[in-house]
Amino acid sequence: MPGPLRTEAVVLRSIRYGEADRILHLYTPAHGRIGAIAKGARRARSRFGARLEPFMHVRAVLHEGRSDLLTVTAVDTIAVHRLLRERAAALDSAARACDAVARLFETSEPHPEVFRLLLNLLALLDADVAHARPGVSLAFRLKLLLAAGIVPQLAACAVCGETEHLQGFSGAAGGVVCTACEAGSFPLSEEAYRFLVAALGSPLAQAPNGGDLIVRQVGRAIGETAEHHAHVRLRPLPAA
Repeated sequence: MPGPLRTEAVVLRSIRYGEADRILHLYTPAHGRIGAIAKGARRARSRFGARLEPFMHVRAVLHEGRSDLLTVTAVDTIAVHRLLRERAAALDSAARACDAVARLFETSEPHPEVFRLLLNLLALLDADVAHARPGVSLAFRLKLLLAAGIVPQLAACAVCGETEHLQGFSGAAGGVVCTACEAGSFPLSEEAYRFLVAALGSPLAQAPNGGDLIVRQVGRAIGETAEHHAHVRLRPLPAA
């Protein structure tokens, strides 16, 4: 990576390292996930200040060093998302969202739509704690699966193509299954099926609500899809 890399980024994770440094996991629009080190970031008079905390939207300048980590040499704040840090539910939703992005999109392959989706969620959580409800988090994860190219098949049975009697879900098959192909699947209620369809087709801010049954079934469908087709285990969401 010749010359400095100038990029917007969301801080997914910030880890204490050594006596004064921080190791950062950054998600960028054009370079995917980046590992970086901010030297001296924890010193009282650091030039970075508090601009490298998780969930911050920043503009950074990074340089290639001797290790696999890039070195942060400058950073400016674009959005702090201060209010979400003051609300436990919003903070938890933001942490789970960043973790899901880090697990599903761990390479430098660019996914600008994922970057925009994450910024959208963080802005929603910062604006109103109501967006910390499980329905929004489930819709966010579904849209991540879409960006990763592993979104579940919902229009017809993932095994035989039948369009009726879709009453189960199979992560291994890749979507909903009919009663004739339900071996190895788990039951999917009509409410959970409607949630899946509506969440994929709606803006994140308009994600449908879901009770405990929907959260369990849709969360399981998303989790099994990610595990079977991306070999990624997502952290489970809390109950509704």
